[in-house]
Amino acid sequence: MAATTLGGALNRALRDALAEDPSVVVYGEDVGPLGGVFRVTDGLTAEFGEDRCFDSPLAESGIVGTAVGMAMHGLRPVVEMQFDAFALPAFEQVVSHVAKMRNRTRGRVELPLVIRIPYGGGIGAVEHHGDSSEAYYAHTPGLRVVTPATPADAYSLLREAVASPDPVVFLEPKRRYWDRADLDLPVRTEPMDRAVVRRPGTDATLIAYGPMVATALEAAEEARAEGRSLEVVDLRSLAPFDDDTVAASVRRTGRAVVVHEASTFAGYGAEVAARITEQCFHHLEAPVLRVGGLDIPYPPPHLEEYHLPSVDRVLDAVDRLQWEASWVPDVPPPPPRRAAGRAEARS
Repeated sequence: MAATTLGGALNRALRDALAEDPSVVVYGEDVGPLGGVFRVTDGLTAEFGEDRCFDSPLAESGIVGTAVGMAMHGLRPVVEMQFDAFALPAFEQVVSHVAKMRNRTRGRVELPLVIRIPYGGGIGAVEHHGDSSEAYYAHTPGLRVVTPATPADAYSLLREAVASPDPVVFLEPKRRYWDRADLDLPVRTEPMDRAVVRRPGTDATLIAYGPMVATALEAAEEARAEGRSLEVVDLRSLAPFDDDTVAASVRRTGRAVVVHEASTFAGYGAEVAARITEQCFHHLEAPVLRVGGLDIPYPPPHLEEYHLPSVDRVLDAVDRLQWEASWVPDVPPPPPRRAAGRAEARS
């Protein structure tokens, strides 16, 4: 085994896909000789040539529109949108053509293409470089939407995405590109449309995906020091949604918190909370809570730590779950935590 970053696992997945299938092509802004802004495609042009991994013009709608034509004629394009918000000029292509072509042709035309999108904040970037637009894509029938949280899943999910006969929006948590794990690649994890329990627990379920899985696991570890047991579920697939794994976890614990970076209002967590309420109503001891980004445009770099969910905000929600479950009239909810306060309490 060797220490592998999430970005390195993605690079290996693309390299293996290119080597095994001559119909796979990789292209996008700066993905050629430069190797991409985050170096995920580093070395691919040198190894496979400019016919297989190449730079595109700075025109996102053109990138995706060209991929539609390529996929219709037998290729398997893997395209990169350099940052999440930069993909929005291609949104019409994605919604009107990528998502609908198979249905429009009654299954006669498949679009086996992957749209890679680095998304989320946490890297000190400016506006348009830290957005989380997953709800737009997950809301669109005809698209698979997946997001890895670990290097192993980065490799396995991307290989499955490239092999899929359906179009896949592959969301890469840019703040986790440098997370490391000991891996023996190639590796295959759970199937692409399944959620997994990353940490078992009994008192409440934290449901997260992509960049927030690590935050949820950190919150669960903090809670363990306080004598509470939190289960962490990594969704992995946003569309389709794995109701079975999520519902089974919430039925065990009786409480749930959904965590994501995107703004909370009408965010992806609202759908998760609704599904849990519908399927687990008689098992719930408290309302399903959401912890997300603030309902504001993405803030300047020096303010993003206040916008993004933190361990403290997740544990605030867990505190409220306990208060809700043992509600007593005229007893106010617990006050917000602060990291320094927790450190003082432990000392």
